Amino acid sequence: MIRVLLVHDSCLLRSALAALIEAEPDMEATTSSWRDARTRVRAARPHVCVVDTDCPGSGGATRRGELGRISGELSGKDGRCELLVLADAERPGPLRRAHEARALGYIDRNAPPARLLDGIRRVADKERFIDDSLGYGFLQAARMPLTERELSVLSLAAEGASIPEIARSLHLSNGTIRNYMAAITRKTGARNRVDAIRISQGEGWV
Repeated sequence: MIRVLLVHDSCLLRSALAALIEAEPDMEATTSSWRDARTRVRAARPHVCVVDTDCPGSGGATRRGELGRISGELSGKDGRCELLVLADAERPGPLRRAHEARALGYIDRNAPPARLLDGIRRVADKERFIDDSLGYGFLQAARMPLTERELSVLSLAAEGASIPEIARSLHLSNGTIRNYMAAITRKTGARNRVDAIRISQGEGWV
């Protein structure tokens, strides 16, 4: 039996996906919000954790490395709960963060339900599974000029966080955050912080 944990902050959507999975004779599903995900991983000990990194509430979790911590919880056939990410080819930023968190599967969120079920089975068997339609997104992610930490800083800035707030969230000094913002502005070819956010949002980085 493949144990699946669905992480999404929309109760309606995760319940619908759980119903789809529960209809399969070889799967069972539990659900969780992002806030409770790590606790649920430890309790349910799933083989596969299905996450939507673009759902409301997931941004801060992915920036703080929550994806990696979820995948590192003791679970699964060889001690790891494998990640399967619902992704969008037009959003290379979340794709890159999922890759850095060692996600094993990537499903286009517009794929038919059968594709998700196939992906869960493949990932549960420790096989890499990537939708062909996400190839463009991975290509764009590889071309992104910003580092993981710079993306974290920019994502928080895009949500309206001040320099001190970003520093507290990432456990860095104000001066370090200012240095990151200067590097981001330079790498994106922006005029200032606001312009850097605009450019990055347009490219789907944050």
